[in-house]
Amino acid sequence: MSLEETTKMKTVLKIQSEIRRVLADELRKREFIELSPVILSPITDPLNHPTSPATINCYGKNYSVTQSMIFHKQLALRTLDKFFVFSPNVRLEPEERKNTGRHLFEFTQLDLEVKDAKREDAMRLCEELLVSVIKSIHKNCTTELKQLGRKLTIPKQPFKQITYKEAYQKYGEDFEMILSKMCKEPIWLIDIPITAREFYDREDPANPGYLRDMDLIYPEGYGEALSGGEREYQYERIKQRILRKGQNLEQFKDYLELAKNDFPPSAGFGIGIERLTRYICGLQRVEEASLFPKIPGKVCI
Repeated sequence: MSLEETTKMKTVLKIQSEIRRVLADELRKREFIELSPVILSPITDPLNHPTSPATINCYGKNYSVTQSMIFHKQLALRTLDKFFVFSPNVRLEPEERKNTGRHLFEFTQLDLEVKDAKREDAMRLCEELLVSVIKSIHKNCTTELKQLGRKLTIPKQPFKQITYKEAYQKYGEDFEMILSKMCKEPIWLIDIPITAREFYDREDPANPGYLRDMDLIYPEGYGEALSGGEREYQYERIKQRILRKGQNLEQFKDYLELAKNDFPPSAGFGIGIERLTRYICGLQRVEEASLFPKIPGKVCI
């Protein structure tokens, strides 16, 4: 790194440290308990987009490197009512995503879940957290924002919403980035089609074919901030959804065995720390938000 690059990285990492501090402090104020992340497990999120799962042989059994902690979050709800974890995720993205400026194959999510919560509860919590982070950055990182030339506004609550169907009809397949570039403040994408998400996302009983899910989209062209929503928690519903996705029950036998007594109903989300840092700092690419970025298709230290 040049001296200029080193100085910029120090500035970005100081802001990222403040982001993590505020998120954790705000959640603890709300009586959330922090969990340690799960790094290896026989079960992990299958995801709905193309990734190659990373696996390690442990004592004769293949363990996956965590792609997200969704299954463990459901299990943890049998012990805790609400919790959060700074969860490292490894997702071996297609090599062509190295050019998007939004993808890393190793990153950290603030992942949280709340028992008996609804989608709207999770959305309100997310808005409160994001506004608290930005206010704190304004207060405690004024010098750093000036060094980066970043003018950051505090979004108004509640954030605006648009349904997936409406966004697709208005803007076509690339609606997410079009919305992101058009908007001056974060916007919620809600009511996502069942085919566009994983089997554990809860189908809306009042709106069959659509999920009680949401994505948050950053403004200024920074793209997706988070995904979340309500979860399928009943054993028979989970099995039906796996089959409806055209997946094999055998693939999820360990998870299904744990789900036999049903999980508590819940809602939650995961927000990428590097993407949040990129947005807060006004960075061109997400790898600028990490000291040791893992870029798809590249050999990275």
